[in-house]
Amino acid sequence: MEQHPSYTELSALVPKYPRSAGALFQTYNDLKLAQQWTDLEVVDLTSCSRGALKGRRPKVEAVLCVIPCSLAESLSIAWLHDAFGELGSPPHIYLAINTEDSSIVYYKISPGIVKPPV
Repeated sequence: MEQHPSYTELSALVPKYPRSAGALFQTYNDLKLAQQWTDLEVVDLTSCSRGALKGRRPKVEAVLCVIPCSLAESLSIAWLHDAFGELGSPPHIYLAINTEDSSIVYYKISPGIVKPPV
């Protein structure tokens, strides 16, 4: 991981949160290289003991927040509440669920009860 060009962007948080380092590394590279997000920045979520990502999808002006995590992790409502607060209460966040086979599934999470669009 340390030899990869993207490691410099993540080097402050990878040693600080080793349990979530793989998910952060994998998600960062997916967003930056495969999905071509712009203005991608790494954010320290101390309350959740991990790094998160903020950036823009191509042709989208809004800044989106992504929290990488592993499929094996247990998450709680309190954990999500803390994440929303630390990210500045965005309208929604994306959980990037990473699996052992390098797949990533993104789930859009909104605070409270939100009716899906028709």
